[in-house]
Amino acid sequence: MVQAYILIQTEVGKASAVAEVISKIDGVIQAEDVTGPYDVIVRAQAPTVDELGRMVVAKVQQVDGITRTLTCPVVHI
Repeated sequence: MVQAYILIQTEVGKASAVAEVISKIDGVIQAEDVTGPYDVIVRAQAPTVDELGRMVVAKVQQVDGITRTLTCPVVHI
């Protein structure tokens, strides 16, 4: 399994709604609204990097209220 943190910026006032919708996407482990430069942080997993990318583009980025995402794959060094 490949895991990643997805850092999300949202429109003003949409963080909670975005986190709630994203938490229901298959492969999402956790979605929380936070303070700081990002509004929602998501931990997600998929069998491959390609499938993780497809999930981000086809599902996560399609959620209403998202303005930008940054995907950070977890590495084990």
